[in-house]
Amino acid sequence: MSDPLGDLAALRERAADRLAAHRHTTLPDAPGVRRAAVALCVVEHSGAPSVIVIKRAYRGRNAGQWALPGGRLEDGESPLQAALRELHEEIGLAAAPEAVLGRLDDFPAASNFTITPLVVAVADPGPLAPSAEEVHSVHHVPLRRLAAPDAVRWVPQPDGGRLLQMHLGPRMVIHAPTGALLWQFREIVLLGRTARVADFLQPEWTHR
Repeated sequence: MSDPLGDLAALRERAADRLAAHRHTTLPDAPGVRRAAVALCVVEHSGAPSVIVIKRAYRGRNAGQWALPGGRLEDGESPLQAALRELHEEIGLAAAPEAVLGRLDDFPAASNFTITPLVVAVADPGPLAPSAEEVHSVHHVPLRRLAAPDAVRWVPQPDGGRLLQMHLGPRMVIHAPTGALLWQFREIVLLGRTARVADFLQPEWTHR
């Protein structure tokens, strides 16, 4: 079998198998908590499978933060429908439902959203067209970088906990919630480990 870190078809096969075996956590609805979905989308970029990460526009909610394409569910939408709609609206990438390989755990964001992450792989995404209203920039993180040992750092906190930092590129340090979703994808899909993220610390500035 080809190396999944270097071959998109091999990555699709591995991801589908490992996500099917993962018993994902689905959080129940709760008063005052809204639902959102994101697309952890893998495409080939510069000859290597890479995950798309965006920097949000410097306006509105989550201004300037690192994120995965996604947003809140509209009335009657499933997480899958919302993730694919937001993927198209935010960066102009159209993906069919068949491109979805599985899902990771719901994440309880401190901003009162329950986030459902869908893993998507698109062989031919075409040119991207980011929405200037929502996206400042689009970045491709090679899966080899995401899987690298030094991509993950745990920073001790005064209360005794540890804060996850994903170091994925120059000046690209990503915390939970987005960092937690990338970390769980790395652990389960790329490295074949068991991983849960619901209790991860979230920086104060992500609570808004």
